[in-house]
Amino acid sequence: YLLELLLVRQDVRPGLPMVRRMKEALQKEEKQKEANEKNRQKSIKEEEKERRDLVLKSALSNDNKGFALLQKMGYKSGQALGKTGEGIVEPIPLNIKTGLSGLGHEELKKRNAEEKLENYRKKVHMRKQANEQAADQFRLRFKNKQEERKMEGDLRRSQRACQQLDMQKDIDVPKEPWYWLEPEEEDEKDENDKEEECTSLDISVPEKLHILTAYLREHHFYCIWCGTTYEDSEDLSSNCPGDSAADHD
Repeated sequence: YLLELLLVRQDVRPGLPMVRRMKEALQKEEKQKEANEKNRQKSIKEEEKERRDLVLKSALSNDNKGFALLQKMGYKSGQALGKTGEGIVEPIPLNIKTGLSGLGHEELKKRNAEEKLENYRKKVHMRKQANEQAADQFRLRFKNKQEERKMEGDLRRSQRACQQLDMQKDIDVPKEPWYWLEPEEEDEKDENDKEEECTSLDISVPEKLHILTAYLREHHFYCIWCGTTYEDSEDLSSNCPGDSAADHD
């Protein structure tokens, strides 16, 4: 195309005979290509395909024995098959196998591809489930950690209140070592104190909080959750909702 455009542009310049000869040579070459294409002998496969396509596109004639039998049975061209006319109208399409693979090979390839896709989807689903479980576990651990810290804070408040109330009643030694807050700097303890400390460590924070709450209510009529000291046990049971944070919510 560029060469033809160039030749056209050169028509108005000197050397016009040479330009015409070149254009004629190009036209001759194009005609030769068209002639070669027309005279090219078609392969057997191409001829078979053309004949097959021609036959498939054309409707069955009365010369066809099968079609003649159908007409004798009352069939009319364009009518659906079957007594009630619910059958097919167009013939079943013809699928030509052109490859060299054996029968069923394409079906096997399709089935393998579907299995690979299904396995991939399962892996993605399992990975998604694993990520969701990991996220749930993280949230649960975070929640438990927060609850544990809150419970530790409640226990320290209870120990501080127990120490103050015991001292008000001239109690110099706590009922249990962990009933009071431990001083930041402690003197050296003897072996008995170490054994008692090990024993107290066996009690969990929730158990300590429950025991200390009950002690404050029974001996001092004090509720850590209300922050109130009642006159007696009757006053405590009548006006205090309960002995835990959940009862006061």
